[in-house]
Amino acid sequence: MNSKREIFISVDVETAGPIPGKYSLLAIGACVVFDDAEIFTCQIKPTTRNAVPEALAVTGLSMEILEQEGLAPAEAMQKFRNWILHVIGSNGTPIFVGFNAAFDWSFINYYFHHYIGENPFGFAALDIKSLYMGFAKCSWKQTKSSQIAASLHPKSSGTHDALQDARYQAELFRLIRPDYSDY
Repeated sequence: MNSKREIFISVDVETAGPIPGKYSLLAIGACVVFDDAEIFTCQIKPTTRNAVPEALAVTGLSMEILEQEGLAPAEAMQKFRNWILHVIGSNGTPIFVGFNAAFDWSFINYYFHHYIGENPFGFAALDIKSLYMGFAKCSWKQTKSSQIAASLHPKSSGTHDALQDARYQAELFRLIRPDYSDY
């Protein structure tokens, strides 16, 4: 049996609001979990002017600047797809890893299908919060990033910069399951 290696890819997004379609995906940061020097990052032109002011405030992103300097969504998603295919090689399967993966994956999935026609991650994502809940045998309310950090003592932290947060998530994943690097 010839099985493909699982390549865990930490993905973080910054958005203009809570749901894809109504609000824009503004930034993507990604890294290979067990080689976080292997990175992808981009900022994206908004597709709508809808924005939750608190979402923009926390990221420091400007819709006006992104309209001028961001990549067109189709170009951004094609570049992200090409990067994913590069890092998995011919014998890998990409595994989407996120902190509160349901949120990040929903935007990535929507944009991949809308602009490229397919999502190279497929229809599933690995959620670090859920993984930690099983690992620590804790309640859901104990899976806040601050509580996980207090328990695991990562060297980095989240900053609401998509690439930095992807690297931080990768570190949390490695602290929870260092043995996954063998897959």
